[in-house]
Amino acid sequence: METIRERLEEDLRTAVHRLRQLGGGVTVEEVPGAIGDNSPFADEVDEIQANERREIGFATRELLVGRVNRLSAALDRLNDGQYGTCVECEETISPARLRALPEVQTCVRCQDRIERLGRQFEQDEEELEAVGDDD
Repeated sequence: METIRERLEEDLRTAVHRLRQLGGGVTVEEVPGAIGDNSPFADEVDEIQANERREIGFATRELLVGRVNRLSAALDRLNDGQYGTCVECEETISPARLRALPEVQTCVRCQDRIERLGRQFEQDEEELEAVGDDD
């Protein structure tokens, strides 16, 4: 159990460190503005590339925040004696899955069901929107 705790804590420290590295202030390139004499961009391509870098940075931060939250929740489950138990079906999560993703909360079967239901929910929403557009 202690090696699991050490792994979770190390992964958490690493994710927090990466998040702090990305969390610096906004640079001049990241400030959107009009192209022209007062713009930090030489042309539209420079502005597009700067926007792309900014969006990638936001997405990376969002993924890291999610991982930090999942790792913290895994440590809480470990402290409560619930680590390694699926939050959906309460069955044991396979050790191989926990080694690959120590912060995981669901077994493979439940994760598959959640993902299929999510896709089904998205399809249902799209169908409802299409029906609404036909009216």
